[in-house]
Amino acid sequence: MDLKRTQAADTTKTYNRNELDVTTGNIYETISILAKRAIQINEDIKSELFEKLEEFATPTENLEEIFENKEQIEVSKFYEKLPKPHAIAIEQWLQEKIYYRHTDTDSGE
Repeated sequence: MDLKRTQAADTTKTYNRNELDVTTGNIYETISILAKRAIQINEDIKSELFEKLEEFATPTENLEEIFENKEQIEVSKFYEKLPKPHAIAIEQWLQEKIYYRHTDTDSGE
């Protein structure tokens, strides 16, 4: 996932409900899909951040040895400035980048 190129809003934005539920025809189903995608995005961001912060971890840390690492601060600031996962999910939904399917349909009938 390329987080630097996302066009998602950094702040709160009002969306037209009719634009969101065009694909499904049901706003509740759309919200459920967006929530599941936001959880996936959040997990991806979290694992990516932990991988990057592991590089800065030292095995013997005590209170006297804590010092500022400018690279670590820059990485943290980058992830703090990212749009929220739900905003990224909505942007992907509006750009039709999210695939979904119904798994509860009866295939025997």
